[in-house]
Order: sequence, then C-alpha cells, then structure tokens
Amino acid sequence: MTRVKRGTTSLKRRKKMLGLAKGYRNGRSTKEAQAHEAILHAGVHAFAHRRKKKGDFRKLWQVKMNAGLRALGFTYSKFIGTLTKNEVGLNRKILADIAENHPETFQRITEQVK
Repeated sequence: MTRVKRGTTSLKRRKKMLGLAKGYRNGRSTKEAQAHEAILHAGVHAFAHRRKKKGDFRKLWQVKMNAGLRALGFTYSKFIGTLTKNEVGLNRKILADIAENHPETFQRITEQVK
C-alpha cells in the first residue's frame, strides 16, 4: 500500500483562518488560536450589528423628519400619530428622504395631514 501524507486539509483550514484574520493586530493575525477566537467574536458582532443597523437607520429617519417638522411647527410624535390616523401609506424612510431633499413637497404633505 502506498503512503498517504496527511495534513493538506488541516493546513488549508488553518491558512483559511489566518486569511480571514488578515489585518487584525498583533497575534490575532499570526497565531492560529488567537485568530480563530478573534474570527468567532467578529462573527458574533457582525450578526448582532446587522440587526442593530436597522434601528440605527430608523433613528436617523426620525431625526431628519423631526428637523423638517420643527421648521413647520410640528413635532415628530404628533405627525406620526396623525399619519396613522389618516392612513397615509408613506413610511419613515421615504418621508425622511422627502424632508431632507424636497422640503416644499414635505410641507405639502404636512399640510395635507393637518
């Protein structure tokens, strides 16, 4: 029976881990155990922050809308309340974009909601 040299799969796996840890500082980019630990933690944070990003954008939209509404003598909470009562189909993302880039259109929307 011919001799089978093992290790190619292990080396490939280790090389892959170090490749993923490229750019990390100190031993996290060169030592296998530290790199593996760093990659696992990075994955956990990436997963959590993909979820958190949605809330961050919602906060940004609220700030943009509130800035546009304050100039028109309205508050964000009262505006959203009247929007839901009047069943307007525009969401916060669209309204924030309109408030930022097209203030005259946003003013017409607020007058219609009043």
